Amino acid sequence: MTAETSQTLDRGLRVLKLLADTDHGLTVTELSNKLGVNRTVVYRLLATLEQHALVRRDIGGRARVGLGVLQLGRQVHPLVREAALPALRSLAEDIGATAHLTLVDGTEALAVAVVEPTWTDYHVAYRAGFRHPLDRGAAGRAILSARIGSPDDPGYVLTHGELEAGASGAAAPLLGVTGIEGSVGVVMLSDSVPERVGSRVVEAAREVADALR
Repeated sequence: MTAETSQTLDRGLRVLKLLADTDHGLTVTELSNKLGVNRTVVYRLLATLEQHALVRRDIGGRARVGLGVLQLGRQVHPLVREAALPALRSLAEDIGATAHLTLVDGTEALAVAVVEPTWTDYHVAYRAGFRHPLDRGAAGRAILSARIGSPDDPGYVLTHGELEAGASGAAAPLLGVTGIEGSVGVVMLSDSVPERVGSRVVEAAREVADALR
């Protein structure tokens, strides 16, 4: 810690990060051990975070992330969308297909930014706010592939007809962006995806990731 930083705020943020990394919550004792501070400090941190609905404690006393973080999270999407738009525009114009940025929202994939090409006669109507299961469509499957991290993974996913009849998709996961899980891809009216599209969505995903760091 430096003189310009707040030790209490740092500890509070570390509590939130620890709770965000577990599905079953943590006890005061577990948090105390992980933070390297006494239980009294942890109780005070949790009480403050609870006042802002950022933490909740269940009947058994385990602390979990509270619903208040959703209010903060809603403000993230516009910032992410703005940062991603240049790369998405370039991708849409280059490929001649609808480009999109998709983020994880619970168990679903949520399109938060969509850019349509300006020069094509027709393209897939894909709108921001569109949701689908993570295990269907290129956008969701790319996210799942990053979770697995197979050494044989080419870095992108291709699909056909999983979300819309006659439409094909290609997507690559966002990598190396702390706190954000998502993918960048394109969707087109085609029976197959041209060979160069896979590497192009990987490039676009890298550009978006760089813009978000």
